[in-house]
Amino acid sequence: MDLINKRIVLGVTGGIACYKIAELVRRLTEQGATVDVVMTEAATHFITPVTMQALSGRPVFLDAWDPRVPNNMAHIDLTRGADVVLIAPASADFMAKLAHGEASDLLSTLCLARACPLLAAPAMNREMWANPATQRNVTQLRADGIALLGPDSGSQACGEVGDGRMLEAHQLLSEVIAFFQPKVLAGKHVLMTAGPTAEPIDPVRVLSNRSSGKTGYALARAAQEAGARVTLISGPTALPAPYGVMRVSVTTARQMHAAVMAEAASADIFIAVAAVADWYVKNASTQKIKKTRGGPPQLEFEANPDILADVAGLARGPWCVGFAAETENLAEHAEDKRRRKNLPLLVGNLAQNVMDADATELALFDDRGMHSLPAATKLDAARRLVAEIAARLPKP
Repeated sequence: MDLINKRIVLGVTGGIACYKIAELVRRLTEQGATVDVVMTEAATHFITPVTMQALSGRPVFLDAWDPRVPNNMAHIDLTRGADVVLIAPASADFMAKLAHGEASDLLSTLCLARACPLLAAPAMNREMWANPATQRNVTQLRADGIALLGPDSGSQACGEVGDGRMLEAHQLLSEVIAFFQPKVLAGKHVLMTAGPTAEPIDPVRVLSNRSSGKTGYALARAAQEAGARVTLISGPTALPAPYGVMRVSVTTARQMHAAVMAEAASADIFIAVAAVADWYVKNASTQKIKKTRGGPPQLEFEANPDILADVAGLARGPWCVGFAAETENLAEHAEDKRRRKNLPLLVGNLAQNVMDADATELALFDDRGMHSLPAATKLDAARRLVAEIAARLPKP
């Protein structure tokens, strides 16, 4: 659970996006967070305090004069010991209050008196979001160190389409989890590959590698959490793109090579996780190959480009990390690959132990030798690996 021992004060203001907050509270508590809900009077017209109390398992606060607080100072006590205040939805009205330091109700007063960071998830009509007054307030909030989560663009309750839609519950959860991760890659552009590639034999058959993409997608998420701008070049996989990650979908190794080389010059770090096919079918058929009495088709193979070697060979290329999935003699094969491709870091594992699993056990290879990491879920292992990469980056 990523939020265990974290205490979150969740401020709910008035807006139709309140319907998403029930799901958010459920997800936050599932991740181990303690959630104290504070609602404005307007918010209670959209969702009830009873719902919030049932889902959080804690009293809901509405009134600055709440007699349940022994010293009658809820605006002080609620944020003392809290790890973060999250306002979701953050209406245009409430954002204006924050920008101008108003303290007209319990929620605005505790935001002014808080002793912890503040996150806000805007939610409003597209014209309200675009209004110069709102944009002035946005600028002021950011200058004051308040992080804005979103908004998103899409269909709105009023029937219009545009910016101003509040992020979904799972996206807000990702943002909150990311907030607590060390920003060891802040300002970096991380370029990654993940998943398998598929090489056509004919329009319905392919040659591919067994790869779920789970390790690569976990690493993309961990890099984004660490503050990096992440571009993920992905082969065919059923996994959704991690929130905040730019995914470029490809199929073949040659398509992946082209997509990587187009981004490599702007990347600070390149991590080659994908299980790339070594060969493609040179004489692939444009029509489905039929079974014949003459036996199986005679396939001719041609070597695919070596993506990692080509990026590592760039004169001003990114800092490169390779992956090696072996079935035997891991240390020997991984170190040989690292030296052949002149890599500062290579990550190895035994494919039969981690294929399709949610856990993994990684070994790092660098100029100092082999370093084994403890077995962990793929996301936890990815976060540890991101920290290891950050520690090895050349100092500016």
